[in-house]
Amino acid sequence: MNDSSRREFLRNLGIGAAALPFLTGLPSLALAESLAKPKQRLVIIFSPDGIVPNTFWPDAVGSNFVLKESLKPLEPFKDRTLILKGVCDRVKGDGDGHMRGIGCLLTGTELFPGNVQGGSDTPAGWSSGISIDQELKNYLQKSLLTRTRFGSLEFGVMVPEHADTWTRMVYAGPNKPVAPLDDPYQMFGKLYGQMKDQDILRSVLDDLRGDLAKVKGSIAKADRQLLEEHLDLVRGMENEIQASRKQDVGHKVPALEPGVRRDNDNMPKISKLQLDLMVSAFLADSARVATLQYTNSVGQARFTWLGIGEGQHDLSHEPDSNKAAQDKLTKINHWYCEQVAYLAKRLSETKEPDGSGTLLDNTTIIWTNELGQGNTHTLDDIPFVLVGGGLGFKMGRSLRYDRVPHNRLLMALAHGFGHRVTSFGNRDFCGAGILSNLS
Repeated sequence: MNDSSRREFLRNLGIGAAALPFLTGLPSLALAESLAKPKQRLVIIFSPDGIVPNTFWPDAVGSNFVLKESLKPLEPFKDRTLILKGVCDRVKGDGDGHMRGIGCLLTGTELFPGNVQGGSDTPAGWSSGISIDQELKNYLQKSLLTRTRFGSLEFGVMVPEHADTWTRMVYAGPNKPVAPLDDPYQMFGKLYGQMKDQDILRSVLDDLRGDLAKVKGSIAKADRQLLEEHLDLVRGMENEIQASRKQDVGHKVPALEPGVRRDNDNMPKISKLQLDLMVSAFLADSARVATLQYTNSVGQARFTWLGIGEGQHDLSHEPDSNKAAQDKLTKINHWYCEQVAYLAKRLSETKEPDGSGTLLDNTTIIWTNELGQGNTHTLDDIPFVLVGGGLGFKMGRSLRYDRVPHNRLLMALAHGFGHRVTSFGNRDFCGAGILSNLS
């Protein structure tokens, strides 16, 4: 059964849009050719304002390394983690370190001239190139075997509403920033139908249950269990979202309009909802590429749930000699790492619908930052921590490079997907080819 006839068969059964992307990925209804190669996925997670080097980077090189405090949450996945030190953002040009840090992070190329003034540097505008996530999205969407409903999904947690160079890391092309969606209610609506109220929310699951009954006799027995597991995941998501709406906060909660901003103190809850939605989207094969942006470059989140009242950016400017500030920054990065570890855990516990292992087996998570260290604004030693599999990289190692351009890592990601680019971003930094010693 080819792709178009498979979809036509499901539509003739009256299958709704919410169930269609997942059902078309079931082994019983999938293209035989697609079963020969496992799905490959990429997740890029951004947190701002640099790291504390002496509590982040392992001392040893190779497989016999020890995770320091900032990376301790990844201990259960140490053998599936790859830590890259010495990968640097060598892109120059307009804009301050924060602006070039986030604007060039995934594009590997300069910012356009513009009127956004930052620090004491020349003003700048948007990036002048496409970001690697969107490059891979376009590559995958060209093939019938790897095309998905959305191609990519851009998640956010407390990203400011205003759009400027400090708040955007994803680019569909030159001068084309892509805004992340940081309201989990809207993301749920995007994935499972437009929800104007809780009645519609409940009806989404009703439709999914009805669709299950329609196709039950037409799919393999093993697939019915997979479909039930998917419904359980969506049902749990619905319960958590509705519970958060009803939570007693000590006063009457007004009816929220779509897109109302979340509160700083709810960052942990928002993060969990977004990560759960990402897993759900991967299970439904709604996308093979996703990004998750925590706040923004120069982010000023206050980690009150960790007992930290200062803004993150203010803390990042404190000198190394301020031990109290460095300890707080380490706690903050430890928390970000916990989010990465939670996603890895959820992916590792979720089986691929086609039986080719778990979602983590075929998903590479990259946790990164716009700066190497906040108080120096250095673009050297940008943290790149990879977790998972699927791209052919040899994991379970800590590697060091000699100030190599991060363009070579972006190229290596493309090659991992079979996209044999000869350069990405600024060509001046691509002559040595893809980053060495990854496989």
